[in-house]
Amino acid sequence: MIEFFTSNLWLIWVIISIVCLILELSSGDCFILCFAIGAAVAAIVAGCGANLTVQIITFAVISVLSLLLVRPTLLRKLHKPNRERLSNVEAMIGQQGRVSERIEAGGYGRVAIDGDDWKARSADGSTIDKDTRVRVVKMDSIIVTVEPID
Repeated sequence: MIEFFTSNLWLIWVIISIVCLILELSSGDCFILCFAIGAAVAAIVAGCGANLTVQIITFAVISVLSLLLVRPTLLRKLHKPNRERLSNVEAMIGQQGRVSERIEAGGYGRVAIDGDDWKARSADGSTIDKDTRVRVVKMDSIIVTVEPID
């Protein structure tokens, strides 16, 4: 068995590369990916017949180069700062929904928006009937203020 692995060191490098890729899926940090790249290149070098010392040096050098060159590039591409990304209250403004419980004049009702049911009131204080399509114009805590869509 040991004889098989010593004559097929490329297989060990492929297994290391696959294990690193699987571990990378759990982290998403692109750190372990660099070692997977190093192991893949070492597998290629092993397949060309290089000795173990050359394979290990190749693995180390390619892994370090990947950490310095590939990882920052991937992180920039994958985690772009998006100034247009809205969250929480800002994301609700402009959303459309349907009245699920009649909104009484000067009172409250309920509106379904993206599968969630919100306590709602009318923007102008008028009654809005059930199943009317509405748009969120304001949000106070957990109460949305809506207006009918024509």
